[in-house]
Amino acid sequence: MLSLTQPAVSEQVRKLESDHDVLLFNRERKQITLTPIAEQLLLRTKQLFEIEEKIDDMLTESRAALQGHLRIMVDSAFHLSDRLVKFRNKHPNVSITVQTGNSEQVLESLRSYDVEIGVVGIRNPGTDMQTQSLGNTPIVAVAAKSFLNTRVDRLDFSELQNYPLVFREEGSKTRQKLEDEALLAGITFEPVVIADGRETMLELVASGIGVGFVSEAEFGSDPRLIRIEINSSSLSMSETLVHLKQRGDLRVIRSFMSI
Repeated sequence: MLSLTQPAVSEQVRKLESDHDVLLFNRERKQITLTPIAEQLLLRTKQLFEIEEKIDDMLTESRAALQGHLRIMVDSAFHLSDRLVKFRNKHPNVSITVQTGNSEQVLESLRSYDVEIGVVGIRNPGTDMQTQSLGNTPIVAVAAKSFLNTRVDRLDFSELQNYPLVFREEGSKTRQKLEDEALLAGITFEPVVIADGRETMLELVASGIGVGFVSEAEFGSDPRLIRIEINSSSLSMSETLVHLKQRGDLRVIRSFMSI
């Protein structure tokens, strides 16, 4: 904590803006937001604090148990549950925060230093990322048990256009895979609902509104839902564990990736 009063902080900000002839905050209609230069300054500040943390890691690694905080963002916690248990057993002094987001949000959070570890549905997320494959699973359709008049265990990809579809938000790699496959097949999908996040999508599907999609590994055990295989050899999801390469020597990241 800075142990400074609000007026003192405001004066420091004013002086910083004056000394460098920059505007750090947009102050409009009682709302305060960061300017682009302030966003860059915030990232550089995070990097500076991390250098201090790395120095402390280097000086204490040989004698101290790992401690601190690890922030993770995933599309689904399923892919990391076993690793998280092993990490906690080995490093009980490290607290962990797990957030959810689609692949685009995960990569954005990694690059802005808001999380240390991510899981994305992309095999090659960028040259700035260190990756570790978590495997590849087919994408399946999901529907409420009460939605279909007769039991359906498998559908041709083209048959999906005959059903009301529930898609994930823009940035979801599951959605992107479906749209890419549809484009190749000359099919146009018009979803009846676009849901923000997998959990929201599955809840809507469970209510009987339509057919959704997940990777087979993420289907779960919801008794309200049935899984429907899709006849398509190329419709699958690659799950990848990632971190920013330039942060790879951070002890907590190295320890998690080595589990």
